[in-house]
Amino acid sequence: MRNPSNNHSSDPSVVESSSPTPGMANQLYRAVADSEGVVDFLNRLTKIAVEVLSEQEREVYCGITLLRPRRAQTVASSSKQAQQMDEVQYQFDDGPCLTAARQEREVYIPDVKGLPADSKYRQAMENQGIRSVLAVPIILPADTYSALNLYSDQRDAFDARSRRFAHRFAAEAGNFLDIASHVESLVDTGTDLRAAIENRSAIDTAVGIIMGENKCSQDEAITILRQAASTRHIKLRDLARNIIAAFATNPPTTP
Repeated sequence: MRNPSNNHSSDPSVVESSSPTPGMANQLYRAVADSEGVVDFLNRLTKIAVEVLSEQEREVYCGITLLRPRRAQTVASSSKQAQQMDEVQYQFDDGPCLTAARQEREVYIPDVKGLPADSKYRQAMENQGIRSVLAVPIILPADTYSALNLYSDQRDAFDARSRRFAHRFAAEAGNFLDIASHVESLVDTGTDLRAAIENRSAIDTAVGIIMGENKCSQDEAITILRQAASTRHIKLRDLARNIIAAFATNPPTTP
């Protein structure tokens, strides 16, 4: 089947001009605080995206795809219909969200009617009442790939502003998910994200201590921390906590 994204590659200006959406970070922090686990957190993310992008004359659906070895799965969605639309692509092993995740680039189809008439994907989307599709990659560590998938019942529903929001939202979502070292195991076990956030906070604090002690940049401090953890065969979070404890016991003296 023809890849529906062939003629809809990413527009670099969309990413470069992306700016934070006011209040979005606060909404994400609240989502973390109120969530019972990672799946609940991701479902809340999709609902925030829908709330921001939907308008009276335009309904938007949102799903989050996670690519695992040998299969793709929707790990969160704003509604059952959003999940169904994601699963259409899994049946064909092709489509915007899969391309966005695998190639880590935006895929935008302003009007599914612009796809070839014999396209099964076009037919499936039209049967669902969908006219436009936007998929944005969520950048995650290691070999984990993910995408934020947005659907609308209106043609060309996602203008430049909406696409900037989608990129920024995906980036924020990636930042929150990055605090977990193994996203796949989190999704499987429902591990509480609060513990992961505490680990990230400890690492950030340790990095700040290293920067102060060594008069170095943040990147250099992170490299020092990682190298020390590797040399000592200790987890990054545990080394960070040791550094914080040592600093609290023996704070530097002002000359």
